[in-house]
Amino acid sequence: MPLIGKMLIAQGGGPTAVINESLVGIIKEARRNPNVTHIYGALHGIQGIAEENFVDLAYETEGNLERIAVTPGSILLSTRVKPDEAYLMRMFEVMRHHDIRYFLYIGGNDSADTVRIIKEYALNEDYDLVAVHIPKTIDNDLMENDHSPGFGSAARYVLQAFRGVEKDNMAMGGIYIGIIMGRHAGYLTAAAALAQQSEDEGPHLVYVPEIPFDLEKFLDDVERVYNTIGRCTIAVSEGIEDGKGNPVIVNLMENETDSHGNVQLSGNGLLGDMLAEAVKKRLNISRVRADTFGYLQRSFLGVRSDVDAKEAREVGEVGAKLAFKGLSGSVAMRRIPPYRVHYELVPIEKVARHSKTMPREFMNEEGNYVSEAFIHYAKPLVGGNIPEIAVLRSPPIPKTFLVKHGEERE
Repeated sequence: MPLIGKMLIAQGGGPTAVINESLVGIIKEARRNPNVTHIYGALHGIQGIAEENFVDLAYETEGNLERIAVTPGSILLSTRVKPDEAYLMRMFEVMRHHDIRYFLYIGGNDSADTVRIIKEYALNEDYDLVAVHIPKTIDNDLMENDHSPGFGSAARYVLQAFRGVEKDNMAMGGIYIGIIMGRHAGYLTAAAALAQQSEDEGPHLVYVPEIPFDLEKFLDDVERVYNTIGRCTIAVSEGIEDGKGNPVIVNLMENETDSHGNVQLSGNGLLGDMLAEAVKKRLNISRVRADTFGYLQRSFLGVRSDVDAKEAREVGEVGAKLAFKGLSGSVAMRRIPPYRVHYELVPIEKVARHSKTMPREFMNEEGNYVSEAFIHYAKPLVGGNIPEIAVLRSPPIPKTFLVKHGEERE
């Protein structure tokens, strides 16, 4: 017997450019299912459940749903609250009262862990509830997934940002350092390499958390590139770690953690400032700049991958269909070469609380740039129609004046 009752949808963790595509995919599938009596949205994730802060998604027109789909950020708002037992009891009191039978939570590995906890609690309480985790994260670090919705669009932003800043650096010279999100996984930082159109164009160096970071080796790399072409553009992950596995930024700040125990790496420019100052001292040049991309890369309006958007919609649709079969778990995205995506349900325990990192073969032997294997992996995810940058082809005019006055030889 299929479950008959209300569906509750929530969004958790960091917003993305395509997370609302997943929401719309779920809603449209639910509207076609007669066993779903109502479709509720919880504002601010599980916090909204505990506080009974729901909206009736049946009110939305088809036209507005499509506008929501292309809107970046979490339209239902988000949270990073990790529920304890008392919090869960409160949530289930509310869910029972509203006869919630389908719970779909769009989010990353912390959100997957929340789905796991809620499902376990439902089983213990002998409460019939289907709980499905819908993947989302720009970090691309979800276990069991080839890639995650949100990553492709964030990677496209990083690509375009570096393609633009490289032209700025080419015009003015000097050193540019871009600090990119990525706690343990360097996928998003590595995506900066997709900006390169020729060997002399940047980024010239890429540093990720998977490769132990050595400041002296970093400075040697920068000095080598600078002495060769007179400038250097660098992509650095915010989560780079020293040889002992400690985030480099830990030594630069008093660290705070969120409710899931994650060290706060974003929201300041300390890492970029430290690296820029070290480069200035080594090379004795003044034109060294560092930017921390921060929230801009997550939900930048107008920069999203068409491939990412399509897959984000599909993963929501598939999650709803699996839920209507009475199946709980996490929807995983599999790649079929040369490039196609297959979706399947995996046990939530395989995704919750765990993070994957980039394979070593995605970086070069020196550990300071990506390999062709990474380019092959990431290129389909950022979508088509990437803006290209022109180069000047005009030949130089002979310096006849300087030659005439003996200031330069012919």
